[in-house]
Amino acid sequence: MKATEIAKIRELSDAELVSKLDDLKKELFNLRFQHAVNQLDNPMRLKAVKKEIAVVKTIMRENELKAQA
Repeated sequence: MKATEIAKIRELSDAELVSKLDDLKKELFNLRFQHAVNQLDNPMRLKAVKKEIAVVKTIMRENELKAQA
């Protein structure tokens, strides 16, 4: 994931971050299901989606800590 993509995620509001996280979790579920039935075209997408989820959660936590301070 490039720095420009992360910067775009940082600009999102809290509601948009929650929505993006929900979409990524649904995508990860679908990818895992495709992997289980041997229909997954790009197995590296699993890793990329997991990393995107981690980035979104990290940014959400950063925003939460900023709000407390």
